[in-house]
Amino acid sequence: MNVLIVEDEKYTAQLLKELIENDPDFLVTNILGSIVESVQYLNKHQNKIDLIFLDIQLEDGYSFEIFKHIDITTPVIFCTAYDEFTLQAIKNNGIEYILKPFQEADVTNALNKFKKLVGSIQSKSMNLVMNPFQKTDTYQESFLTQIREKTIIIHTKDIAAFILDHETVYIYTFEGKKYPIFKNMDYIEKACDPKLFFRINRQMLINHHAVLSIQDYFNRKVSIQLKIELLEKPIVSRLKVTAFKEWLERGKHKSS
Repeated sequence: MNVLIVEDEKYTAQLLKELIENDPDFLVTNILGSIVESVQYLNKHQNKIDLIFLDIQLEDGYSFEIFKHIDITTPVIFCTAYDEFTLQAIKNNGIEYILKPFQEADVTNALNKFKKLVGSIQSKSMNLVMNPFQKTDTYQESFLTQIREKTIIIHTKDIAAFILDHETVYIYTFEGKKYPIFKNMDYIEKACDPKLFFRINRQMLINHHAVLSIQDYFNRKVSIQLKIELLEKPIVSRLKVTAFKEWLERGKHKSS
């Protein structure tokens, strides 16, 4: 399996490469040292990479900046010396993290965890091939947002809406808080359970539990009253009104 290392310290990167390649199942195909290099490389070659070892602090900033410019679909193992709060945030959304200075056992355990994940995915894929009418309900349970140097976890069930505003998507929680998220709307729509979330127009994806009422709007559109306050009225595009009403009638998930 092909591995990309993003690490700006040459000695550290070389040591990590040697530790990874102690496992014959893995080959380090490239080592990058900056955010700019990583974005350019992943834009062209992400489909050839199976796993990324990503240092948090690079020569040109925090590696979370990479996620602002490209959707990372490849599993990531974070390399960090951060405090426990940040580690916990990363651990809940990433594959794994390892602390510097690297220990062989830590790298080995991280690789083994990745192998188990791959094996599980392959098993589910094979089961789907054998049982093509079996539905899977594996949707993203949380999203990361970056506030200054702090990474915060937002659980999907706590999100009332995702809203695109000036090319940035924002999470709006039921508590009335707003956070930027560095994913595009197409990615988010696929990552969320369609029984719970509906994309009412190009800019907005809403949670079933956030809907209070609906009323007719001009040109056969529908406006929505939500449990949260927004600057702009949520409007369901005309072509989606029928599907939206059917979605509402199917009933809400029970709150966990």
